[in-house]
Amino acid sequence: MRSTLRYSFPIWALALLLAVGLGTRTGAQNTGNEIAVVDLDKAINATEQGKAAREELSRKKRTAEQELEPMVDRFKSLQKEIEDKRFVWNEDKLRAKQLDLAELQNKIENKQKELEGQLKVDYERLVGPLRTKISNIVEEIGKDQSFTMVIERNTPGLLYTRETLDITDVVIQRFNKQG
Repeated sequence: MRSTLRYSFPIWALALLLAVGLGTRTGAQNTGNEIAVVDLDKAINATEQGKAAREELSRKKRTAEQELEPMVDRFKSLQKEIEDKRFVWNEDKLRAKQLDLAELQNKIENKQKELEGQLKVDYERLVGPLRTKISNIVEEIGKDQSFTMVIERNTPGLLYTRETLDITDVVIQRFNKQG
């Protein structure tokens, strides 16, 4: 019996410590150990600056796709030509066309990687400062309202949260007031 108590006590104690230490909002009672949740992506997308950034990124993506389109069309055309004439051409011509196709495929893949890298840079340039500003606002709200912690909604491991813990709308309002 004694060994059973010895092993079950820490689990019970841990559960009690978590219940008391973390706490949750309980009406007007403020224990100083409160948790809030914020959806940073939603907050960014809800601001005018975030919407403008999203529109600019969409334009850049369309431009990148248009830049790749002629290369992809040429690839498809060459691929069809090889399929249609593979039995008509001699081995040397067929091999040369297949090498041309492989070279074009490599160029397309390299261009895609380059454009994707540029889009990531553009994203960070446009959204990074907004994310920083919104993170600072979250920190201010956390301090003002005595939250022990504010967790990002999309954090791995966060499976459920009550909507009353979500401060995203408050963050958006404060961001819009600051301009």
